[in-house]
Amino acid sequence: MESPKYLDIQNLKITVFQAYLFWENVDKNLQNITLRLSGGVREKTDLIVLPEMFNTGFTMKAEELAEEMDGKTMQWLKKTAVQYNCVITGSLIIKDKGKYFNRMIWMLPSGEYQFYDKHHLFKMGDEDKHYTVGNEQLIVELKGWKIRLAICYDLRFPVWLRNKTPAYDILLLVASWPDKRSAHWRTLIHARAIENQSYVIAVNRVGHDGNQVYHSGHSMCIDPHGNTVYYKPEDEDLYTFSINYPELEKIRRQFPFLNDADDFKLNLN
Repeated sequence: MESPKYLDIQNLKITVFQAYLFWENVDKNLQNITLRLSGGVREKTDLIVLPEMFNTGFTMKAEELAEEMDGKTMQWLKKTAVQYNCVITGSLIIKDKGKYFNRMIWMLPSGEYQFYDKHHLFKMGDEDKHYTVGNEQLIVELKGWKIRLAICYDLRFPVWLRNKTPAYDILLLVASWPDKRSAHWRTLIHARAIENQSYVIAVNRVGHDGNQVYHSGHSMCIDPHGNTVYYKPEDEDLYTFSINYPELEKIRRQFPFLNDADDFKLNLN
């Protein structure tokens, strides 16, 4: 008897870096991340995840700090993906066709990449005045896993992130989420995992930014039951863990509530 197809999908090994970011200093951030990866990635990993705007911090100086798609940080991402023979992802400020985007890059070791532009811009921080809204959702694939990309403030909007069918197995979120709303962060991550019957991997930064906003991390991986696979409050942390695909399929098979979800259409105009 032929084995179910999902049994052929391998476990996924993921390395998350809850990083301290040096304010608006691309060179120093890339140097720090390079150093930490070289000392901390001691086993083969499939994916390295960095925070939102990992090379600058969450800044509104788009015109000053933006890079083109062939810029320094993109070249660094390509080099790092090759070095560790894995995918690397995180967001940075990109200038594209005269517009500025908070863009999450999905970089393969082959040098090929895909990207997701942040859809929900944080108006309370004037992000909408400096960046252009992205209106395309993106699901990428890695070793048979389907992964939905999202950035920070997107976490608050369940309709945008709603899993259908299901279409994705992991919701992967990078962020610069402040400590003063960390209770929201922790609650919403668990909610997104349970309601979408998927893993949620959320990677935040730590430390004060240039506006003296403090970030306390709380990066985590939550499974579809709402159980914690990984969790780290405070302090810089580089950590590798594995997640199991047959376990995900077992949960969905035993409790297939996504089949009863309400249908809807998004209006992005």
